[in-house]
Amino acid sequence: MGKPIKPGTDNKPAGTYVEVGSHGDRVSNAREVKIDPGDKLPPTQEKGHGWKKK
Repeated sequence: MGKPIKPGTDNKPAGTYVEVGSHGDRVSNAREVKIDPGDKLPPTQEKGHGWKKK
């Protein structure tokens, strides 16, 4: 499934990102965020989670 992107990472393409587990798997009540160019990915709900571009 690919490794998730860590929270706080910047310089990622603008768009919508969804919260995933440590192995890229789905999580319940996953957050969905929209970032603009140059924005950092926000913190996740739980330690070990990451982000994946939708």
